[in-house]
Amino acid sequence: KQSHLTGLLRESVTEEEALCKPTQESECVTPAKKFCSLWRVCLDAGDGSGTFSVRPTTAQFYHEHHKQSYRMASRPRGAALIVSNEVFVGEGLGHRPGGAADTGVLRALLSQLGYRVTSVCNSPAQELETRLRDFALSADHRRTDSCVVVLLSHGVEGAIYGVDGKLVQIHDIFQLFDNANCPNLQNKPKMFFIQACRGDRTDRGVDRLDGADAPGCEECDAGKERERTRRGKLPTQSDIICGYACLRGTAALRNTRQGSWYIQALVKVFTERAHNTHVADMLVQVNAVIRDREGFAPGTDFHRCKEMAEYSSTLCRPLYLFPGLSLPPPLPHSLHPDPPPSLARTHSH
Repeated sequence: KQSHLTGLLRESVTEEEALCKPTQESECVTPAKKFCSLWRVCLDAGDGSGTFSVRPTTAQFYHEHHKQSYRMASRPRGAALIVSNEVFVGEGLGHRPGGAADTGVLRALLSQLGYRVTSVCNSPAQELETRLRDFALSADHRRTDSCVVVLLSHGVEGAIYGVDGKLVQIHDIFQLFDNANCPNLQNKPKMFFIQACRGDRTDRGVDRLDGADAPGCEECDAGKERERTRRGKLPTQSDIICGYACLRGTAALRNTRQGSWYIQALVKVFTERAHNTHVADMLVQVNAVIRDREGFAPGTDFHRCKEMAEYSSTLCRPLYLFPGLSLPPPLPHSLHPDPPPSLARTHSH
């Protein structure tokens, strides 16, 4: 059922206008001239890198927070893999226009956050599994402090589609990166972001009772390898945080020109907050951005449709990304300890 309502488009918009219509990962289609977003990303003519710039962490913030958080000092910070399926041949699965926009802004964001980014496009299910397995087994993870995996595709609850219409289970993907199968990433944070439907139900939303205005809508050098010591057992899965574009059973929303609501919100929040906010708190802020967004499709079942993001986490400490620093930076003067009294100079008058 994950295809566009092209019949509605033929009645209301021209082919040119249809290029920038908002849509669901399943079907939500709206007239293009009624389109606007809470946050616009201007894409370059080339690979789609955004014009945004990630705010850098200060040396003082790093020294105040790094001891209690995950180590994040390697250069690069880690490897990032973006899997984007846009052109489907499986029966009943429509193309995903706007996927290239998501890939472009994600590449720009992750590069600015210090990751070495690889992207793959339009993979059948078996090839997708192979690419993920090869990425998980990469020896590069031994020399870096984290990894990122982004999955952009059609999906159902618990699985995403390859372009051939076959499913890859999310549980199997997580298993590739667990402590048993991916020892190079033990005790290191692993971030997953999934832009895919988890069902066919459209969130119709409910009226606010607090009298608030309706939200804006569519209209208006690698680091040194750490020494490893055995300190007891680890659970099979840990140190994973995963952001989902939508709730169980519901559809994820995407604009065919600017990309998905979730990726737009993710890039916005990480660009503005990664310098001083840990990842779990940023995903809470992403949830808030998504909550306040609303579709615009008068005359269809998708008018004023909503989306709600969520995340799950087995992180065991705060995860700060510390963007923009060549770590470890020098200790700021204000944080240098006073010399012990025995070393203090005395002056005679």
